Amino acid sequence: MLSIHNPATGEILAILPADDAASVAAKSRLARAAQTAWARVALQERLACVGRFRAGVVRELESLARTMTQETGKPITMSRNELNGLLARIDFFSAETAASIASETVFDDATTQEQIEHVPLGLIANISAWNYPWFVGSNVLIPALLTGNAVLYKPSEFAALTGLAMTRLWHEAGVPKDLLACLIGAADVGSALLDQDLDGVFFTGSHATGQRIAQTLAPRLVKLQLELGGKDPSYVCADADPQTAAAALADGAMYNTGQSCCSVERIYVHEAIHDSFVHAFVETVRSFKLGDPLQDSSYIGAITRAPQLAVLQAQVDDALAKGARLLTGGKRLSGPGNWFEPTVLIEVDHRMALMREESFGPIIGIQRVSDDAEALRLMNDTRYGLTAGVYTPDAARARALLAQIDAGSVYWNCCDRVSPRLPWSGVGDSGVGLTLSRYGIQTFTRPKAWHLRRV
Repeated sequence: MLSIHNPATGEILAILPADDAASVAAKSRLARAAQTAWARVALQERLACVGRFRAGVVRELESLARTMTQETGKPITMSRNELNGLLARIDFFSAETAASIASETVFDDATTQEQIEHVPLGLIANISAWNYPWFVGSNVLIPALLTGNAVLYKPSEFAALTGLAMTRLWHEAGVPKDLLACLIGAADVGSALLDQDLDGVFFTGSHATGQRIAQTLAPRLVKLQLELGGKDPSYVCADADPQTAAAALADGAMYNTGQSCCSVERIYVHEAIHDSFVHAFVETVRSFKLGDPLQDSSYIGAITRAPQLAVLQAQVDDALAKGARLLTGGKRLSGPGNWFEPTVLIEVDHRMALMREESFGPIIGIQRVSDDAEALRLMNDTRYGLTAGVYTPDAARARALLAQIDAGSVYWNCCDRVSPRLPWSGVGDSGVGLTLSRYGIQTFTRPKAWHLRRV
C-alpha cells in the first residue's frame, strides 16, 4: 500500500494499492502486446484521442488542480497555471507530430531512391516527477502515444493521485488501457519497471537516481533520456535595471516554492548595482505570502518532500558558518507540515554548498562580482548545465556571454521559462537526451533507412 500525505498539513489523503514485481511484469506484457496494434492506428485517430484528453483536462481543471495542490503543496494558482500551460503543449504536439515523423526522401535519381522512415521505439517507461507532474508526464506521454508507442507510466509516489487522474483521462479519451498502464509505488516499483523488456526509458528526477538508472540499463543498451538536476545561475550586468531584474529573479527563484528544475538557484550581480538590486530583491521576497496552498493569495507553499527540509537547513547553516549574511528567512517553520521560510543570503561564495549543490527550495544566494569575466567564470563553475540567464539591455553583450555558458537553455532578460517549441535538454550532470520541440517528438522514434533500387 502507498500512503499519500498532504505536505502542508501532514494528514493522510489516501491509501492506494501499490504495484509489485508481478503486477509490473503483467502490465508490461500487456503493453507490449498492445503496441503493435496501436502503431497501426492512423495518426488522425491518435490525434483525436489527444483532443479528447485535452477536453477532459479543461472540463476537470479545477478538481485536477486541487488534487495536485493537496498532494504536492503547490499553491493552487500555480497548479492552475500548470494545467492551463499544458494546453499549449498539447496543441504544439498535435500540430507538429505529422510533419516531425513524416517519411523523408533524401535522394532520388533514375535508379535509386533513399528514404528515412520514423518508426516507434516500442515499449516506453516514463518515470516521472512530482514538482510539475502534468508537464513532465505529458512531455513523454503525448509524443510517445502519438508516435505509436506503448507506455508504462510511473508517476512519482508524491504525485500518485495526479498520475492516476491523468491515466484515467487518457483511457476515457480512447487510449487502450493495456497500452498505457499506470504503476503506483516507490523505488521498488521503479526497480521492477527497469527489469522489463523496454525499448526506452525516460526519467526526470535527481542526478543520483538518474545515475543508478543509467548503470542498471548500461549492459542492455536501452535508449535512455535523463532530465536531472540543475544549479541554474543568472547574472545581472552593471547596465541592467536593478528593480526590474530583482522582481523577475525573485519570482524565478521562489516560484513553486523553488521546487522547479529550472528555478534560479544562484545570482551574480555586478558591484555597481549590487546594493540596489539586493534591496529590491529582498523587498519582493518579503511580499510573497507563505500560507495554505489552497488559498489563492498564497505564493509560497509547502515543501513536498519532508527530507528536503534538512537539506535546505544544512545549506543555510553551512553558508552562515562560512561568512554569508542572512537577510530574510533561514529556517523551517514549526508546527504540522513541511514549511521553510523564503530565504535570501548575501556575501556568499563557491566554498558554500548553497552555491554549488542543488537546493530545490525557497532559498537563494546572491554574490557580488566585479566584471563580466568573473560572472562568466562563476556561472560555469558547476557540474550542472540546465539553464542560465543574463540581464542587460545590451543584446550583443548578452549573446556574447550566453554563447560561452555551458547550458541546455539560455535566457536574456528572463528566467525559469520553458517553451514547447524549444528543446529541453541539459549539459553535464543535468542529464542526457531531450524532450519538447520537434526533436522531442522524434526522440520517441528511431530512423529506419530505406535503400530502393529500380530495376
